[in-house]
Amino acid sequence: MFALQAEGLTKRYAHGKSPALDGLTLNVSGGQIFTLLGRNGAGKTTFLRIASTQLMPTSGSVFVLGLDCVKEPRRVRERIAVTPQDAETIYPLTARDHIMLSLRMRGMEKGEAMRRTRAAIEALELNDVADINAEWLSGGMKQRVIVAMSIATQAEVVFLDEPSIGLDPVNRRRVWDQLALMRKEGRTVVLTTHYMDEAEILSDTLAVVDKGRLVVQGTPQSVKGSSGGSSMRVEVGGGFSADELKSYGKVVAVAGKNRVLTDTEGARNLSDAALARGTGVSIGPVTLDDVFVDILGGAAEGEADA
Repeated sequence: MFALQAEGLTKRYAHGKSPALDGLTLNVSGGQIFTLLGRNGAGKTTFLRIASTQLMPTSGSVFVLGLDCVKEPRRVRERIAVTPQDAETIYPLTARDHIMLSLRMRGMEKGEAMRRTRAAIEALELNDVADINAEWLSGGMKQRVIVAMSIATQAEVVFLDEPSIGLDPVNRRRVWDQLALMRKEGRTVVLTTHYMDEAEILSDTLAVVDKGRLVVQGTPQSVKGSSGGSSMRVEVGGGFSADELKSYGKVVAVAGKNRVLTDTEGARNLSDAALARGTGVSIGPVTLDDVFVDILGGAAEGEADA
């Protein structure tokens, strides 16, 4: 049984010219970390809201652990936890209060809730601020508290909408460790992120969506391989026309610079040509970031999830 199944999922908003989700179909196996990627406005948050029973679809179906999210929302909610992108802390609760309250509201026995609260505080290194009014915490601290509320649960499926946004590199990795631990416990983590390194490191499988439609789904390695079989990335400092670079591989423009996605032989030939012209060159393996830009054609300005 899949932990999450979507079939022909469509969502239209009254104010939208085009659907936020447009016949999206995907399956997520249990006990893994699954990441949904896409530009702003691609439909990622809409999908998570429907799958976590916060929003009704226009058509199509979503099942979580075999339960219909439309027909059986209460049963679904008993088995999931959610960290929304726009979650806020509550005045005047402390960090400890937030975690404890979320567990007690789920019906957890007080002693177990206290134990799991202590464990979550320890795991995300919130000890020094655990009993401080959450409104006095920094944005990054608040985000760690909000993530801790989901991590502390016994939910079988955990939905996290950009859980590491606003966190510094050290605390991002603390969150990563906890997500990996949940996977080890057999729980399923479904997350969205704009950090390609995060998706590449954490994901067992991932999917790229654009304009509410599935573009590609697979392991990070297989998705990277979808970019025309390119395995190497080459950046040159200048001295080449766009047409010249195209003879070596696929050209992707990033921040005004040309990046060539190619194979090992192409990378060798281009680097030799660049050195012969006295031009700087940088070579490395193709990353998920390269493929994301290649597939979706660069970031779209001014878009936002519906």
